[in-house]
Amino acid sequence: MTSLFGHDDAVAAFRERLDTGRLHHAWLITGPMGVGKALFAEKAALRMLAEGAGPPVDRPGLDVPDDHPTARLVEARSHPDLMRLERLAKNGGDELARSITIDQVRGLQRLFSTTPSMSPRRAVIIDSVDDLERGGANALLKNLEEPPPNSLFLLVSHAPERLLPTIRSRCRQLRLTTLDDAAMTSALKAALPDADEAEIASLRKVGEGSPGRAIAYRGLDIGALDGAMRDLAAKGDPTNARRSQLAQSLSLKAAQPRYEAFLARAPSLIAEQARQRSGAALAEALRLWERASALAGSATRLSLDPQSVVFELAGMLAALAPEQAHG
Repeated sequence: MTSLFGHDDAVAAFRERLDTGRLHHAWLITGPMGVGKALFAEKAALRMLAEGAGPPVDRPGLDVPDDHPTARLVEARSHPDLMRLERLAKNGGDELARSITIDQVRGLQRLFSTTPSMSPRRAVIIDSVDDLERGGANALLKNLEEPPPNSLFLLVSHAPERLLPTIRSRCRQLRLTTLDDAAMTSALKAALPDADEAEIASLRKVGEGSPGRAIAYRGLDIGALDGAMRDLAAKGDPTNARRSQLAQSLSLKAAQPRYEAFLARAPSLIAEQARQRSGAALAEALRLWERASALAGSATRLSLDPQSVVFELAGMLAALAPEQAHG
């Protein structure tokens, strides 16, 4: 299984509970996207199941040897005591369903209606619990309120504040933070063995502590995209030419990955500008950041027109420019 980089405190907290036999039945694993939350859940479940089934694991952290019988079953996604809930592909294609359904949650009863096969322990990974439809969240709550013996629920969440408070209250929260430069470098080198030092350095910079984000940005020329956004913020766009060009280029179907990168990076650039301001200029930048965050956060979920979204967000970037840049 892929190595987990960083997050030493979270690993130590989980291991302390596992090693002392005081493992909480539900863990809410939170933090920014792309920092390794799902991988942490996979490795935590594997370590627990491997130690329950034997042979003993003599490795630090959450690591389990690839040739361990439990590791082979988990890698093959055929371990009888591990169940994953995630959005399913629609009609057998590449597009994923909008949510994890209540029927999927009810399917957990297949796991809990029989005794465990390999050891006394069972695990459920939900990636991500944010994707549960409302009925599914209520169905999950029943399992968390009355957990089956020796069961472990690992809930991955990018936005825990949006979850039902009753779900949060049943879980112990582990927050994973962004990686430092050393951990980012190690993670990227492990994930991209063909990348040279220059590319690793570039991806580390644009990833901003998130290996997942950095890898997703590979090959998208994020430097040029950032340059276009910084030009808008510095020079404005009195004729709308700059943002029209950007909107047209990012609205093409082939540009979808760059469009998604733009949605993620535009609010961040506004926040960066806000940190350099004070007084009325700061207040205006914060107002623009709130608007940009709301629009970028809903654009994909609501299937908004990409060209219109980019044009509006680019206008917010242009509004950051000094007054003389507006005409």
